[in-house]
Amino acid sequence: MRFLTPKPNYDLTYDDVFMAPRRSSVTSRLDVDLTSTDGLALPLPIVVANMTAVSGRRMAETVARRGAVAIIPQDLPSQIVATTIARVKAAHTIFDTPVTVAPGSTIGEALSLLPKRSHGIVVAVEDGVPVGTMSAADADGLDRFAQVHEAMSTELTLVSPGTEPTEVFDLLTARRHKAAIAVDEAGRLVGLMTVKGALRTALYSPAVDRHGKLRVGAAVGISGDVEARAQALLDAGADVLVMDTAHGHQERMISAVERCRAIVDAAGSAVQIVAGNVVTADGVSDLIEAGADVIKVGVGPGAMCTTRMQTGVGRPQFSAVLDCAEEAQRAGKAVWADGGVRHPRDVALALAAGAGAVMIGSWFAGTHESTGDLFTGADGRPYKESFGMASARAVRARTRTQSAFDRARASLFEEGISSSKMYLDPERPGVEDLLDFITSGVRSSFTYAGARDLAEFANLAVVGVQSASGFNEGRPLPVSW
Repeated sequence: MRFLTPKPNYDLTYDDVFMAPRRSSVTSRLDVDLTSTDGLALPLPIVVANMTAVSGRRMAETVARRGAVAIIPQDLPSQIVATTIARVKAAHTIFDTPVTVAPGSTIGEALSLLPKRSHGIVVAVEDGVPVGTMSAADADGLDRFAQVHEAMSTELTLVSPGTEPTEVFDLLTARRHKAAIAVDEAGRLVGLMTVKGALRTALYSPAVDRHGKLRVGAAVGISGDVEARAQALLDAGADVLVMDTAHGHQERMISAVERCRAIVDAAGSAVQIVAGNVVTADGVSDLIEAGADVIKVGVGPGAMCTTRMQTGVGRPQFSAVLDCAEEAQRAGKAVWADGGVRHPRDVALALAAGAGAVMIGSWFAGTHESTGDLFTGADGRPYKESFGMASARAVRARTRTQSAFDRARASLFEEGISSSKMYLDPERPGVEDLLDFITSGVRSSFTYAGARDLAEFANLAVVGVQSASGFNEGRPLPVSW
């Protein structure tokens, strides 16, 4: 990457910069290869942050089908994480995981489960065999204590799990059905696929391990028995281990990384260790020396983080990623740009700065697949609650095994928001909708730069510095002026 004009002598964040177009021979977005350059070789260079309000089983399996990976938070007990990983690994790599109910369940119960998945369909199942489907529209006018079989449609489009998505698309459009139901040879439910899901399979490749199972990561943390946690996650089949804390450039983190490295090496595992968070080349160098494969970059840019306002510590994210990526590349390693991403342009700029992948948290909190319950505000807008991982709320969860006094004392020190409403975008209520939005923008950025993959993009991108007015000029207007 190079600057359009001389590099300024002050730090920059994403809003401060723009990318200039250059001569390009890339004629189509589909000619772009977005495989991550972080050693994980993800088909999509997106990582879902290990935030309790964001990343769970539903999120992990959904994004993995589209080529990304989610990190299960460190606040969960190892056994719960192991169960989550097992369920993600058991999920079908192409067909969506259905929401199931019994035909005798109440309509109210079925409707309460609909927001768990963005496809908006529940499947009625008897002894593992699908007998009907129901959407919110099917329940219109019916009492919430009525049973599902009174509202469900029994006209099903059944396919085998090996059916090509193009064939599923043709069947659904011909029959005008909402979803195709995949069943095995015994007629038992395997998954479902909507028309949009069939289209997405042509645009995304799933992120799978060497056994062809969906990939999922897990956070270790640097407190407690690091070795036992790391070993438990390796045994559970985690594909990447993430060790992070608000201040990643500290002795406790370095020691934890060294101990985790020893466990991974002793197991003969190829699992990558990610460590952070840092914002300087020195921090990158020290964590790589300790044994980290990927360094997480970002202190204070996240929507739920109050670190900069409370402590004055942090660094504008674009410059942090740029400097840290250069240092990591000198050592043959990579960085994840963690935080501060609010638009597809931010993802593109992070990749232009040299990030091997981009980590997203709060942006994904307001989706059907995030872990929180769905609420409706006084204005009728659906939302989910999100909170920072250094907030008092997160600290309470993380210290649940400590005494009441110690937990109360720890809760006095917080660097994050404990409750924030993340509204679902009516146009993009699911995480897959956001991935479509992001991917479309990033692919276009590559064509403007004349790049066919991430390495070329980081090499060819031309970035300029702009004023706040320049940034605002590029924002679309929802109404005329």
